[in-house]
Amino acid sequence: MFFEKDIFKRTKRGAYFREEISTHHHTQLVLMSVNPGDDIGEESHDVDQVLIFVEGRGKAIVGDETFKVKKGSLVVVPAGAVHNFIAQGRKPLKLFTLYSPPEEPVGTIHKTKQEAVAAEAAHHSD
Repeated sequence: MFFEKDIFKRTKRGAYFREEISTHHHTQLVLMSVNPGDDIGEESHDVDQVLIFVEGRGKAIVGDETFKVKKGSLVVVPAGAVHNFIAQGRKPLKLFTLYSPPEEPVGTIHKTKQEAVAAEAAHHSD
């Protein structure tokens, strides 16, 4: 499926914690909106991840490194790296992320972080 949208406008409009919007054989595009004071949750993946920040500000933790992120920041997280992103400030931290290869099931929508945590727990109990 071909995806042609203004990804920055689409990301700013996104209200869900996680929303898969395009998946192909080698790459997946996911939007995220992290509420102020909340975080993505410490995690690692077996795939590479690139995050592009569109709105808000926050703190990135990748391995042993900690740094600030804001509109226009890009972070590359190599497969296996433990990472977390924390929303700071009054606005949600809005970003889009590319996984290569895809990480989330096609059609994934987690309206809240709690939904995402529950889905991950259910996935690991299978």
